[in-house]
Amino acid sequence: MKQPMLEMRSITKEFPGVKALADVTLTVHRAEIHAICGENGAGKSTLMKVLSGVYPHGSYEGQIFFEGQEVRFRDIRQSEAAGIVIIHQELALIPELSIAENIFLGNETATRGIISWDKANHRAIELLARVGLMENPLTPVKHLGIGKQQLVEIAKALSKDVRLLILDEPTAALNDDNSQHLLALLKGLQGKGVTSIMISHKLNEIEQIADEITIIRDGRAIETLDISQGAVDEDRIIRGMVGRDLENRFPHHTPSIGEVMFEVRDWTVMHPQDHGRTVIDSANVSVRKGEIVGIAGLMGAGRTELARSIFGRSYGSRIEGTMTFNGKEIHLKSVSAAIDAGIAYLTEDRKSLGLNLIDDIKTSISSAGLHKLVKGVIVDERQEVTVAQGFRKDMNIKAPSVEAGVAKLSGGNQQKVVLSKWMFTDPQLLILDEPTRGIDVGAKFEIYGIIQRLADQGRGVIVISSELPELLGLCDRIYTLAEGRVTREFTREDADQESLMRYMTTHKR
Repeated sequence: MKQPMLEMRSITKEFPGVKALADVTLTVHRAEIHAICGENGAGKSTLMKVLSGVYPHGSYEGQIFFEGQEVRFRDIRQSEAAGIVIIHQELALIPELSIAENIFLGNETATRGIISWDKANHRAIELLARVGLMENPLTPVKHLGIGKQQLVEIAKALSKDVRLLILDEPTAALNDDNSQHLLALLKGLQGKGVTSIMISHKLNEIEQIADEITIIRDGRAIETLDISQGAVDEDRIIRGMVGRDLENRFPHHTPSIGEVMFEVRDWTVMHPQDHGRTVIDSANVSVRKGEIVGIAGLMGAGRTELARSIFGRSYGSRIEGTMTFNGKEIHLKSVSAAIDAGIAYLTEDRKSLGLNLIDDIKTSISSAGLHKLVKGVIVDERQEVTVAQGFRKDMNIKAPSVEAGVAKLSGGNQQKVVLSKWMFTDPQLLILDEPTRGIDVGAKFEIYGIIQRLADQGRGVIVISSELPELLGLCDRIYTLAEGRVTREFTREDADQESLMRYMTTHKR
């Protein structure tokens, strides 16, 4: 019989005006990988913050039992001392510090107040080897890719003698190779007795790695599925998450495509620091009115660099080639010039680059087109509220009012705010970089519908995505990009995952 390691009984957590968790019970067995699934805002992260002491005992109702004993954590230090370590979706690393310094930050190897960096670095090497990361522990974290930073976070957790590891969307920003490496690492840790709880929207990964799946909907635990019993697939998980069958992952859409509205020819971009390094090499890309065009490529292929170089040269140096918009050659030397020309760019990192998390919804929506609301030198605040309320209704942004802070919104609703911000500028070409990253399947369906409506208005849309099924289900044409080169152009009819991957992994044209 399986032994429970963790029991959370009748957990209820309220915020002003919102019941985030309602009588949630969760049981996790020793040395298993337990997945938690649910739509954005369902309460998954809140439940884990209760468990890890981020929300201290006394701020919620219910009981937590760990290793057979009731625990009442007042802060995260107490949960870590018990062997519970949480890795949040936004990594808690300091870019300027070394790998070793980050691993032992707050948990330093010290004798009489003096840190032995010799011991720390040697211990860091051992921990990095455990997670399969062959890096010098003196390397600053800012020089590592996001996949390697995720491994540093796990090494940091292992340094604390972790017994229960909680990972919140650990693969959301990773490519397929890095994701598979991380999943294999979790399996390896499981073999050594480490229990894991994993929150993820990537249902294929959940199916691949989890022993049990608990589904949370609207702050309530709906059911727990045992993978070993069979009959658990993505459709079954989705039905539990959204409370209904989602027969089609993409809304039905019949495109109405016109003439070419935007084109870059022989577009070449050099690295901003290393001026001799070519990042984009003679790319040719076009977008027609009413068309959704996808760009597929592995991480490092140059997808974001291409998009940002188009958007007012916000990336790169020595940019060469021609850009035409509605039949006229244009030269965009700044982001403001790109916005004025009718181009919008939704960044892949909505929390750092797409939003100011201390702003409210109305300020965020008006920020890119604020000049439209200015009378003389004063912003018409009434009109700003009216505009924001219109977008809140049209985009179905779930929030009590437009005065609500964007930091408190779910990922899907934050993405709708960013889309609203750019729609307020009335763009003719929208470049959407990973528009559904970290968003649940129900919110994705809504975002897809919004993108299709934008195309139906005669706008051109470029979608960059790491999820090939997303590109195949959404786009009318797809370009593959590898090592900064466009290697192939696919029509909807010609494209499939195998063909896309073949041209994403070759630099030949």
